[in-house]
Amino acid sequence: MARLSREDRQIALGRLQAGQSPSAIARHFHVSQSTISRLWVRFQATGSVADLPRAGRPRATTAAHDRFIRLRHLRNRFLSASSSVQALPGPHRLSDQTVRNRLHEAGLRARRPHSVAVLTRRHRQNRVQWGNQHLRWTVRNHWRHVWFSDESYFLLQRHGRRRVYRRVNERYAPNCVDEAPVHGGGGVMVWGAINTAGRSTLVHVQGRITAQRYVEEILRPHALPLLADQDAIFQQDNARPHTARLTTQFLTDHHVQVLPWPSMSPDMNPIEHLWDELDRRVRRREEAPANHRDLLQALQEEWDTIPQQDIRHLIQSMPRRCRAVVAAQGSHTPYRPTDLTASAPNRID
Repeated sequence: MARLSREDRQIALGRLQAGQSPSAIARHFHVSQSTISRLWVRFQATGSVADLPRAGRPRATTAAHDRFIRLRHLRNRFLSASSSVQALPGPHRLSDQTVRNRLHEAGLRARRPHSVAVLTRRHRQNRVQWGNQHLRWTVRNHWRHVWFSDESYFLLQRHGRRRVYRRVNERYAPNCVDEAPVHGGGGVMVWGAINTAGRSTLVHVQGRITAQRYVEEILRPHALPLLADQDAIFQQDNARPHTARLTTQFLTDHHVQVLPWPSMSPDMNPIEHLWDELDRRVRRREEAPANHRDLLQALQEEWDTIPQQDIRHLIQSMPRRCRAVVAAQGSHTPYRPTDLTASAPNRID
């Protein structure tokens, strides 16, 4: 027998008050006559057509249990629900799902953690010192002169948490199996640099990069032409080829102003976010790259088509990044790959 909605109950009540018989109303709504009669009795007793409160299933946990679960997971966010079931004091018959339900009530939900590098005390000190030194830098007078550079490795095939819609017993069906090559099928390494006014060419780095190769294959042919302006500042991280004596001497001999950079600080470099956007653009292509040559070509094409305004937005976030790392006392900041099209203040005209 169908169950009356709240709107139908109001209509039925109006018809009863108008003098229509319960049997006629029941036939109209395709319910039993007793349903309409109980509706009328409930309204006369309570003044409402809403359902009466039900006792429901007894709660499996006590207030003490709820408090124990919440505090345990607040102290260690990586504990599993099953471990809390085993750690609960006293006799109980709780399931893992009950623990998860209590955590949901406390606003705690299982999420994939954000992976970051390990920061030592010295790393934090250097990061907050660097942030303080550049707090007064503005986009117009300082950051727009900086060329941010970096290398990045792109896999030919990258598989995340994918889902497949299949029927029962189709787990090993050919069209439901995800075939993934070992280690992503390899990939390509590229180097690039960005500035508010432009970008470098995307350079394919083959094999192991050394200081000699870094100077002769990247800095001399690709970076130096970008740094011809006397106000230009070159940014690079602290990878060994970047800080080697050969590299340092080369930059000094060519009067390149280098921006000091704190170790373990990819969140401070806006080009890291651009690498993420570049990877997403390649993954969204209708025809996925089939080999390393296709992948490199796709990367170069997408690199050239990223709007310069998007790059400018990223670099315009540098004052906020400095404030964030100081506020975090040198610890990790919330800056990670985000939507490049978001508006940014301090825009350059």
